[in-house]
Amino acid sequence: MSKTERYLDLPLEDVIGDRFGRYSKYIIQERALPDARDGLKPVQRRILYAMYKEGNTSEKAYRKSAKTVGNVIGNYHPHGDSSVYEAMLRMSQTWKVRQLLVDMHGNNGSIDADPPAAMRYTEARLSSISSELLRDLEKDTVEFIENFDDTEKEPVVLPAGFPNLLVNGSTGISAGYATDIPPHNLREIIDGVIMQMENPSTTLDDLLQVVTGPDFPTGGIVQGLEGIRQAYQTGKGKVVVRAKTELEDMRGGRQQIVITEIPYEVVKSNLVKKMDEIRFDKKVDGITEVRDDTDRTGLRIVVELKKDADPNAILHYLFKNTDLQTTYHFNMVAIYHKAPQLMGLQALIQAYIDHQKSVIKRRSEFELRKAQAREHIVEGLIKAVSILDEVIKVIRASQDKRDAKNNLIDSFQFSEEQAEAIVNLQLYRLTNTDVTTLQKEAEELKKQIQDLEAILASEKKLIQVIKKNLKRVQKEFGEDRRTQITAQIEELKINMDVLIAAEDVRVTVSESGYVKRTSLRSFTASSKEPPGMKEGDSVLFNEELNTTDTLLLFTKQGNYLFIPVHQLPDIRWKDNGQHVANLVTIDRDDEFLCAMGIREFKEEDSLLFLTKEGMVKRSQLSLYQATRHSKALVALKLKENDELLAVTKTKGTNEIFLATRNGYGLWFGEEEVSLVGQRAAWVKAINLKEDDVVIGAETFSLDEKVEFILATQRGSVKKMAITEFEKGSRAKRGLVMLRELKSQPHRLVGCKRILTAGDEFILTTDKGTEETIRAKSYRPSDRYSNGSYAVDTQKEGTLINIQRVPKDPTNEKE
Repeated sequence: MSKTERYLDLPLEDVIGDRFGRYSKYIIQERALPDARDGLKPVQRRILYAMYKEGNTSEKAYRKSAKTVGNVIGNYHPHGDSSVYEAMLRMSQTWKVRQLLVDMHGNNGSIDADPPAAMRYTEARLSSISSELLRDLEKDTVEFIENFDDTEKEPVVLPAGFPNLLVNGSTGISAGYATDIPPHNLREIIDGVIMQMENPSTTLDDLLQVVTGPDFPTGGIVQGLEGIRQAYQTGKGKVVVRAKTELEDMRGGRQQIVITEIPYEVVKSNLVKKMDEIRFDKKVDGITEVRDDTDRTGLRIVVELKKDADPNAILHYLFKNTDLQTTYHFNMVAIYHKAPQLMGLQALIQAYIDHQKSVIKRRSEFELRKAQAREHIVEGLIKAVSILDEVIKVIRASQDKRDAKNNLIDSFQFSEEQAEAIVNLQLYRLTNTDVTTLQKEAEELKKQIQDLEAILASEKKLIQVIKKNLKRVQKEFGEDRRTQITAQIEELKINMDVLIAAEDVRVTVSESGYVKRTSLRSFTASSKEPPGMKEGDSVLFNEELNTTDTLLLFTKQGNYLFIPVHQLPDIRWKDNGQHVANLVTIDRDDEFLCAMGIREFKEEDSLLFLTKEGMVKRSQLSLYQATRHSKALVALKLKENDELLAVTKTKGTNEIFLATRNGYGLWFGEEEVSLVGQRAAWVKAINLKEDDVVIGAETFSLDEKVEFILATQRGSVKKMAITEFEKGSRAKRGLVMLRELKSQPHRLVGCKRILTAGDEFILTTDKGTEETIRAKSYRPSDRYSNGSYAVDTQKEGTLINIQRVPKDPTNEKE
């Protein structure tokens, strides 16, 4: 090897930390964040400078975008062409920037997020206002640095004849920093700059009199003066941006909502699609059609309504559930003094003022040097004309140009520059007219020098020059405000009763968690068939409810799902439902226990909870009326290894019967269970032995005939009436309801209440065998019998479950 290899023994974390630190610094300073002075990111500045240098300005013809992109990549910005073209496109999009910096011909995208044409098809040039950003660039107004390969010079910052950062805003994400600065109105921002420049003690409240808030290119309504004030004070804050809407009357007494302006950076096609999905899914009743009528005259989205629909309620629902209303978060971060800073309105304006002072000062110094140099030349020319014959005589006697210059300097004390100008003088300039012109020019130069020296000597005059430039830009390019500002954020109150069409539907829930609502027409046409369900799944809930009702779905882990019926998917009776996880976030390991339809959350109604470990709790039903429907909610907190066994809607006057695995039964009144809050602790319902658990819980009223069907693991079944028991009290062990055997004792696997004489039950064994029994086939037994065998467990396996056969919905009324 020609060179000795060097290896550095360094920890990996130090190397990666150092390299990533350098990369982060580059990303922050040189890519993603705008400069506080001219409001441009490096790629934007390089695009504008490359177009300016190539003469691709607003008064000349358009040029292919690809030419500019290639120029930028080749000379200033050695990165991907797509990133350069995208930056160029953004500066030309009327819905992204408030004042266009690039004037583009061709397809440059759309507010619907349509892709723009490739750069070989589009043409572009600088916009007329861009010339204000680049004005006087050649007059040494800003610092220039070498480009990436030291073949060209590029400006560090542009002179920026208007406050571009606040006018056009900026958005970007770098390493550890992000920025979101909204666009503002040019007239307002220039008034604010002038106010703060003329009076440095200007307060934020003074500025807020002229800078009223963001002015988005897409218009809309901004709500929340307090959020604007906070953002302007600290650099961070949030406001609500709402679409501009109006109601129009149609024929037949109907109305339609017309949207003419949408929030900033909302994709119109996605917004229309979302609103149409709400109509299609019938989440709101009253919308007949959603239509995009946007054309060359402007944006127009139409939401046609039914005759009896409430337009304000529907509009509020759309505001809350679509991007018709969004929240804009200010995060005003910019590069200032080569570091990222979170800046308020006054700080950003002051950064611009300081930059303008520097620019005008440097420009004045440049023009002063130029004027002084010219004045010196003019003085020499006037002197030469006054002694013209002697000058000609000296020049004719000279051997060459250099000799002539030296002779003029020696003979008449001209300077080097004056002598150069004299020997280059053309003969026609020696007329009397030209002498007068030279004298006139000398006077003008003298006045110009005095003016420039006055500007450099006086801060007040410097400010007047900046003000004059800003006023000219304001007059030439200023536009009326597009975004309306309102002081308060309107609270969106949605009365769903008004928005939902009251319709009776069939609601089905399966044990695996598949839910659906079916129109009564579909149900009636196919009700002789079982509901569509996945293989191996069974029905947990099957009742007729109204779309204005609520479905409460309880799980064994003590959670519950609050699902308004109108939000359930509308699916045919024959088809499978949709899993509830598509509607509500739920733990994958949780199992569903029961469901109930609630019409009203009445104060007198309560929910009774019973668990496997023999605990009981009763809470008001109204406590379970949720406002959020997106995830599973906690119904009650269970102890470890416990699980919910039964949930019943009650009025607090029922009787409770509990059956345990070891064959104990306890009957007590519900009034013994006091009403407690949703998060309150349990009380003991039954006193269990160490190895015992509750396997059945039923509620009933005293005026009913109450019978139970019991099944044991040995395949035995027996029927018992409640009259076999004496009513006890809570937290007792209860009475034996099986005859005790020393060897192979019977253990209950289930206890179900018999609701009708025709009730049927399915017995399931651990080998998967199922046996159907009829309640009326069994005679009532006393507490001391073990019943009669219904399953041969030696052949079919141990009995593990007893389950009621779901009722045929067509026979419900019978």
